[in-house]
Amino acid sequence: MKTYNIEIQKVKSMSNGHGLINVRIDAIVAPQSRAQDHDDAGEPHTVLSLTEANARVMMLLLKAQIAEFDKRKARSRF
Repeated sequence: MKTYNIEIQKVKSMSNGHGLINVRIDAIVAPQSRAQDHDDAGEPHTVLSLTEANARVMMLLLKAQIAEFDKRKARSRF
């Protein structure tokens, strides 16, 4: 399994369709070195890094997209 370090620079837009949330971002993607490739459990992992401001933007946009999904659900399902 290939692992990467992903650093989000900017969240450009978000949309949803067919049950997926699509996010357009500017990001730096670099392969992770073998020395950092495994955590304590020995499992490979990919790291996603973003600033607090970008994390807040992502959280607000995700909340808006999820609210849009919930509006389309049939009321009888609750």
